[in-house]
Amino acid sequence: MRATAVSLARVLLVSGNPTSRLTLQTLLEAGGYWVDSAASAAEAVAKLEDREYELVLSDLHLESPEAGLKVIAHARMVDNHPATAIISTHLEDSRLGSGRTVLIEPQEVPELLTKVADLISERATRRLERELKLAAAGC
Repeated sequence: MRATAVSLARVLLVSGNPTSRLTLQTLLEAGGYWVDSAASAAEAVAKLEDREYELVLSDLHLESPEAGLKVIAHARMVDNHPATAIISTHLEDSRLGSGRTVLIEPQEVPELLTKVADLISERATRRLERELKLAAAGC
């Protein structure tokens, strides 16, 4: 999605599953977010070093069991302190049989977008509070 004159919140979406990544990216872009995606922990870390994000969403199921947690840990160490959250796109649903997975059920889309908005809002509030404290201490 191209950035417009309006400043869109930047989200880094990390998922090793191309179908999940594209589906979530499409939903987030439709929700009004600028989305950058990464297929691996290494790619995500490189993007975090190159650009600032308001939110980092990382799947746990990347190239290794701990890779998603490493992405979140790295995101928490970068200077702009983005909000972070773990996502799971590999939830098994026994109703589908034979180990099929459900990415997002239609009724969950508004809830997903609300959670993303809440995370970004909480991050903005923390950042503003931090800036106000620094300004007050500098006076």
